[in-house]
Amino acid sequence: MKEKITAHSIKLFEKKGFSETSIQDIVDSLGVTKGSFYYYFSSKEELLMDIHLRYIDELLGRQEEILLEQSTSKQKLFDIVYMLISSIKSKGASAKIFFREMRHLSDDRLAQIVAKRDQFRLNVEKLVREGIDSGEFRKDLNPAIVTFGILGAANWSYQWFNPMGKVSDREVAEIFVEMILKGIEVN
Repeated sequence: MKEKITAHSIKLFEKKGFSETSIQDIVDSLGVTKGSFYYYFSSKEELLMDIHLRYIDELLGRQEEILLEQSTSKQKLFDIVYMLISSIKSKGASAKIFFREMRHLSDDRLAQIVAKRDQFRLNVEKLVREGIDSGEFRKDLNPAIVTFGILGAANWSYQWFNPMGKVSDREVAEIFVEMILKGIEVN
């Protein structure tokens, strides 16, 4: 039931927004009582936090697997960008909620999410530094700014990328990474 509540809430939050979705809307969509909701979540904000944690923890776990692979910085960068874009197929609604509804979390909860989001970013920045140190990327780059550019492009794609469209997630990732690398690769 907890999974059903979460899944229905994600759909409702994506469609109506967090503020405009009531607990009554959630339980009505499932045909259950508010008691069922409160058995699993103490509040709508706790549910929102659960959605945020699931999203960012899964991305961090997948990122960690990529970073542990024995491959080049270029390949790892592609794999991370591809992972972010391909996750839109299964997690597009969660991505929208993550970026759009974060402002509805309490300061304590927001701090937890921001720390995890920052860890993801710092992992990419470290990867860019490693690419610079290994000679794969130009030495004159600002790794922090490059990282913000990479993540900005990949993370914003949930707004426009259609997984059922003419261009596949892999093709979008290839285009993004080629665009990024042509600007940072050593000639």
